Amino acid sequence: MLQPTKILLETPPYRSLDESRSWLTRGTWPAWWVGCPDGKTPLVAAYRCRFRVDSPAAVRVHVTADERYELFLDGSRIGSGPERGDPANWFFDTYDLPLAPGDHTLTARVWALGQAAPRALMSVAPGFLLSPDADALRERLATGIAAWEVKRLEGYTFTRPFDHDFFSIGYNTTIDGSRFGWRFEHGDGDGWEPVTILHAGSDAEQRTRIGASVHRLRSATLPALLYREWTGGQVRFISDATFDNAPIPVDDSLFGEVSQWQTFWQGDDSVTLPPHAERRVLIDLETYLTAHVALKVTGGRGGRVRVHWAESLFDTPDARTKGNRNRIDGKYFIGIGDTFLPDGGPNRIFETLLWRAGRFLELRVKSEDEPLTLHRLALWETRYPLEQESVFESDDARLAPLFPLAVRTLQASCHDAYIDGPFYEQMMWAGDGVQNILTTFTLTHDDRPARRWLSLLDASRDASGLTCARWPARDRLTIAPYSLYWVQMVGQFALWRDDPTFVRSLLPGVRSVLDALERLRNDDGILSAPPGWNFVDWVPGWRDGIPPGGDRGVSAVLNGHLAWTLMQCANLEAAHGEPELAQLYQRRAREITERITDAFWCEERGLFADDLGHTSFSEHAQCFAVLGGLLPPEKRSRIGEALLNDASLTRATISFTHYLFETFRVLGRVDALFDRLGLWFGLEAQGFRTLPEGPDPARSDCHAWGTHPLFHAFATIAGIRPAAPGFAAVQITPQMGPMSRLDVTLPHPRGEIRLSLRRGGPDG
Repeated sequence: MLQPTKILLETPPYRSLDESRSWLTRGTWPAWWVGCPDGKTPLVAAYRCRFRVDSPAAVRVHVTADERYELFLDGSRIGSGPERGDPANWFFDTYDLPLAPGDHTLTARVWALGQAAPRALMSVAPGFLLSPDADALRERLATGIAAWEVKRLEGYTFTRPFDHDFFSIGYNTTIDGSRFGWRFEHGDGDGWEPVTILHAGSDAEQRTRIGASVHRLRSATLPALLYREWTGGQVRFISDATFDNAPIPVDDSLFGEVSQWQTFWQGDDSVTLPPHAERRVLIDLETYLTAHVALKVTGGRGGRVRVHWAESLFDTPDARTKGNRNRIDGKYFIGIGDTFLPDGGPNRIFETLLWRAGRFLELRVKSEDEPLTLHRLALWETRYPLEQESVFESDDARLAPLFPLAVRTLQASCHDAYIDGPFYEQMMWAGDGVQNILTTFTLTHDDRPARRWLSLLDASRDASGLTCARWPARDRLTIAPYSLYWVQMVGQFALWRDDPTFVRSLLPGVRSVLDALERLRNDDGILSAPPGWNFVDWVPGWRDGIPPGGDRGVSAVLNGHLAWTLMQCANLEAAHGEPELAQLYQRRAREITERITDAFWCEERGLFADDLGHTSFSEHAQCFAVLGGLLPPEKRSRIGEALLNDASLTRATISFTHYLFETFRVLGRVDALFDRLGLWFGLEAQGFRTLPEGPDPARSDCHAWGTHPLFHAFATIAGIRPAAPGFAAVQITPQMGPMSRLDVTLPHPRGEIRLSLRRGGPDG
């Protein structure tokens, strides 16, 4: 029989029903949102519907939930969702279900965790909706019409993963097997009761009169995420230590048990702890993984099994420094994760609601009065199905180890949205998206995550006209420079991909952002620091990553960024929008450049100062000034020399180095780019499996804003870039640096670009 399949719709469902409706009811779905009578969060609930078909059938259903669901048919997992969104953009998934004649049971596990959920998960009202496409099945399957039942799944408790507030992931979860509703996915057990009916499903584009507590539904935009069992890694340490945070003494490992635990980890055998025993097992995945945990156990009533994740081990118990990521001896495991409390039953499978991330797993097992058998600890990898299609080969041996780290970082940071980073935040940031998307363009033809990033951030704009800094999110955060990055990426999408209709749909938002910042120009024509967090880079000495003058004064960095963005938007409007606006944006860019030259240019040093007092000078201010393209050649030349030779400049860190590399390209100094790649070249030797958020001591070991060297390999070193909107023309201006051989294959909207370069002789 065919397998259930997720379908991406070209046209929203039920539009034919609107042909005879008035504007007041147009867009109403033939199914209702339903909920649990006890809807207090955190809530994990199971829904079930038993039905019968008399002949083979292919049934199409549309499914969503607030906040998340897993769907099962006759006990087998079908899929999960929905894609993250906001109340005005609530996504539903569509599945084709092949059904044999006979009785069937549809079930769903639905959770709305409130404050315990990842910050990116918004909520209107906890609930579930399933709507069959065909009229004939609505009485049997549609929520709010068919005989759906629900019960709260007991046994879940949630605790904060960290003792500080600088995180956005979901809480640690404990599942008590003695209270859990085993075999809920089959519809078994007691405690089921009729669902509570909430509100009708509502088409986001058609419903024009709705209340605030209504989900506005849109079709899913992404294919099914990966959900596959992952195997690999090795057991590196075993002890009988208690549940404490002692450092790992490798010499004291129970070496005689390593083979047994490794066999268990590979899924080839079980491990049984006798009564009143404990084990601490450290597993090195030898890669960076984002995955759900599934633990199968028998017996062990009163015991506990804790599975925690970490990106790396720490040198000290205060979790400040990590050192070489391969080392574990004498280091501290400080992680996050989930705890399972067996009820003594046979073949119990504990599964996590939330996926976790990292390289290392720590398994803590404790038995009480009964033996505890561990049959299987499975990791189900989940992420967007992003795979590399491009090729970059050269005779520079330093680049080859870097690229797999970049690809794995991007894979771990791409799910139902681009996220940075998977361990601490899982948020879709506007600033990070620049590097994420440009790197994706050099890897694959697939631009659906980029479209989603652009559309969701466009929808996040508030009354000021600015986008949110990260969205979706339960709270709003404004970073005006991040709104400019969103604007710039509309322009980059227009160049790298060929969809003028989509680009034009985003232009009102682009204009809104620029108008919002135009209102903040002072009497001198200079942009005053916008309200909010004007983050630019995690520079040591810049409080909260804000450049001098960027909090409550005026900043050359922020003004230069605005001028550069205006120039890019002039090109965007000329190609896809209004020529008059193109002229306006060019004029504004020139005005701002003139004003900041008067205010910030230091003739003595040949540099732009960061502040009006000329007390601070950074690479950041010089980059934006050069990239804006409006400086006279003499000033640009002086800035170029200073960027290369003035060691007193405040230096860019990993994320902003992307713009420094763009500047080196404009200046024709790719040799300087190779010098600054030294940070990346040393990462593999330090044990990294992905690219970090910043130089050590780095908080996160996986942050996709550091993947931009992969983009620059294709777009700067090989020099392949669009020369016209829609990549209709190609510019190839290689700057090979120390290389003498280069072979490249780059995805293009109409196929691929292949480039082979050889350089001979001492001068190339």
